[in-house]
Parts: sequence; structure tokens; C-alpha cells
Amino acid sequence: MKIAHFDCFSGISGDMTLAALIDSGVDAQLIVSGIDSLKLPIEIEVETVKRNGIRATNVIVNAPDQEDHRYLNDIENILQQGNLTQKQKSLALRIFHNLAAAEAKVHGMDIQKVHFHEVGALDSIADIIGAAIGLDALGVDTFTCSRVPTGKGTIKCQHGIMPIPAPATAELLRNIPIAASNIQGELTTPTGAAILATIVEQFVDSPPMKIETIGYGAGKKDFGEQPNLLRLFVGKALPTIGKSDSALATETSGNNSLAHSENDEIWVLETNLDDCTPEVIGHTCDLLLSAGALDVYLIPIQMKKWRPAVLLTALCHDDQLLALENIIFRETRTFGIRKSRRQRTIRQRQLINKETELGEIQIKEGWRGQEPSIHKVEFESARKIAIEQQLPLLDVYQKISNR
Repeated sequence: MKIAHFDCFSGISGDMTLAALIDSGVDAQLIVSGIDSLKLPIEIEVETVKRNGIRATNVIVNAPDQEDHRYLNDIENILQQGNLTQKQKSLALRIFHNLAAAEAKVHGMDIQKVHFHEVGALDSIADIIGAAIGLDALGVDTFTCSRVPTGKGTIKCQHGIMPIPAPATAELLRNIPIAASNIQGELTTPTGAAILATIVEQFVDSPPMKIETIGYGAGKKDFGEQPNLLRLFVGKALPTIGKSDSALATETSGNNSLAHSENDEIWVLETNLDDCTPEVIGHTCDLLLSAGALDVYLIPIQMKKWRPAVLLTALCHDDQLLALENIIFRETRTFGIRKSRRQRTIRQRQLINKETELGEIQIKEGWRGQEPSIHKVEFESARKIAIEQQLPLLDVYQKISNR
């Protein structure tokens, strides 16, 4: 499976995305031709620059300033005029629709009545439609992204001076993990945030992948502290990391990666519950697991005034943190959640489908460094066979373990 990972260590904007795509190997002329087909007064220049000594691609959009605002239906009409594929038009429209939805939420109005400000300008239209063409041409199956820094300070926009992130950017970054930054200025623009909100399927600092190309897209400003660049990794998704190079180079069909490194960090969420029924607690645990919790467990405790209670604990990665917090608050009516980041050392693991005398069953394989692998039958897989073949569950485990 082909994967692209946005490393937004210095934020993201529309032109940075466009530049990173071209630097990753997308044909610049393909993007230029697509934008030219819109019949708008836009010219695209592509050049090589350096940011803090690092070579990168810079895209310059030359377009006249226009005072007229554009609405969502105006953008749709522009897209229909262009010589774009249906997939490219659909992706561009989704990005614009997410922008309009964010503006509508900020201003408390109907989405069709939202008029785009800076984003409706010709240069922003070129950035978004050009990015849609480039993202499609990249030909990847999935997009991931690092945590996103927004920058610090204030920015002058249509509504006056506002704190960073701007209101629309903040709305688009809902449920997206944010990274801290000491850079004064706007690192992530509404256009950049809208692109991420539209295409990214998972937010992780480093996905398991074999890197084939790296693209650097330059931002317009120069920061003394760090290069103002968007880095785009493109390559092959890997089921796991931690085996030998030869094992990593071979993609195993039907395997499902469960972990990415032997050392990582997770969040530990805890809350004491002394006024919840067992049914509510059990329902909450099920919801947490369905939302991506790594584990959920309960410990009986005794609180002040000697009230019997339950300590509910959930473990998760960064991208599930907000969702799990919301579930706990909503379902248990707790007044507080304790949370802390914890380091852990884990075995690498993957799920393997194996044929047995009882049929296909899932086995979890785990390994650590050069130690021999361990194997464990997955409960749900064994349970399914036990029910279908009317066998005791222990017999299923025994037959599989004796092979």
C-alpha cells in the first residue's frame, strides 16, 4: 500500500502543500495545465529556493487582487469549467466545503451564505485546486500527518486582529493533535488546515513506512529558529517496524499491524466512579474500546467516607485522547479525569491468518529484537470457530496450540 506522510514541523499552508507535492515528484506542468483550464487570471511559477540551508521547491501564484467575495456555489461553478478529472473536482470541492463549514460555524450562518474572504481569493483557489490535482496525481492509498503547530501571537484578518490560530483554522483543527511552537506568527493557515482535515486518515508522528521520496515545500517567510518547510514523505506502508531489513522489505499479505515501535508513549486516563451503575460503567468501557482505546480496565477501590467505588482506566495514543475524554465525561458524568503520559516498552506484533484443521484462525505474533517470536491465538477468532463448530473453547485453543 502506498502512503504519504505530512511532517508539519513548521506548519502547513496551501502553497507549501503544492510545493511539497511537486518536490515529491508530481509533474508541475500537470498542475499548471489544470489551473490554466479554469480560465482565471492566474499564473504559476515554480522555483528552487533554500530555507535555512535546505533546498526546497517554492510555488508562486501570480493573480490580481479582487474585491468581490465568492460563495460556495461560485467555487463549484469554477470547478465545473476546469479540465479536471471527476476525482480531482470532488477532492477540491470537499476541501472548499470543509472551509465553508468552518466559516459557517464561526459566523453562525448557513453554509451557502458564507462568503470566502482570503480563501476565496484567486491565489487560494489556485492553491486548493492545484493541491487536489497534485494529491490525486501522487497516487497514494492513505495519508497520515504529524501533530500540527499553529504558531503564536496574533494575525490581522478580515475581522481585525485575532489570536493565532485564526477562528476558521481553529475550527478546522478540531480533533487534530496540536504541537507546541515558539515561532511568532501563523504557521498553519485555514487552507492548510482544510487540506489536512479533508484527506488525512491518521495523525501519527512517524508511520511505519519505507520512504521512497521526500518532498520539501517552502513557506514564504524565513524563520531564524527553524526552516519554514513542509516535508512530505512518500513510500510504501509497512505492516510493522522492528524486524530485519529483509523482513521489512517484504510486505506480508493479509497481515494487520498492531504496533509500530518497541518504545513509545501513551496516555493513561483515570477517573474514580462511586455513583455509576455497573451497566453504565460496562457500556462506557465498550464505547472506549470501540473508539480506539488500547486497553480499558476496572479496579475496585474505596474512597473517602468509605464509599465503595471503581477506578476506571483507559490507555490510548494521542489521536484518541480527546474522543476518549469526551466519552468518559458524557457517559459517567464524572467531575474530573486524571491523565498522564507514560513511556512503555512493548513487543512488536502483527496478526497472521493461518489455516488449521479447524479452518482459518488469527494468530498474534510478537517479537522483541533477536528473541524468538511468541504466538497467541486471538480470542475472538477462536470464539467464532467454537460457536460455528459447536466445540468447547478450550478444545479450540488446545487443537491450535498443538499444531
